[in-house]
Amino acid sequence: METLLDVLAAPFTWGLLLGLGLAIFVWRSGAKDKKFLKTELTRVKEENGELQGHLNTQLKINAKGNEQLQNQLDELKEQNETLRVNLNAIQQKPGKMELRRLEVMETAISVLREQAPGFAPAWEKALREAEDDYVAAEGGFKKLMRKVVPGFRATPDTGGKVQEIEEKSE
Repeated sequence: METLLDVLAAPFTWGLLLGLGLAIFVWRSGAKDKKFLKTELTRVKEENGELQGHLNTQLKINAKGNEQLQNQLDELKEQNETLRVNLNAIQQKPGKMELRRLEVMETAISVLREQAPGFAPAWEKALREAEDDYVAAEGGFKKLMRKVVPGFRATPDTGGKVQEIEEKSE
């Protein structure tokens, strides 16, 4: 026992015991950190897997929505082209050109009544103006009015001017 006390009293033994205690403390701390890091790594891997699953689901939903929008866009383009072709075909029907010409001439005659001094130049000018008015009336509000009210003409009102001229000549 005396030898044990002699060994324990030596400074080397105290240094060795202190070093072993410190090594055991560091080893246990490292083991705890290693265990914590393993659990953290598995948690992060699971979370990453869930996020990738959500991302894949979101991408599939977006792709399906984009595909549906693209299909609708293609369908609408096809319908637009069909309607354009149908409109051109309807405008080329035999009766449409004559009806258009008749309407243009009617407008030109009403304008000519206002400007009666020289018949030939006034007739040509009125015919050109009526043609331009008809082209302008092909779209927009005037076209809508012609469809809604069939008797509607895009011609100026000449009734008041004709009465004024008649009253002045009397």
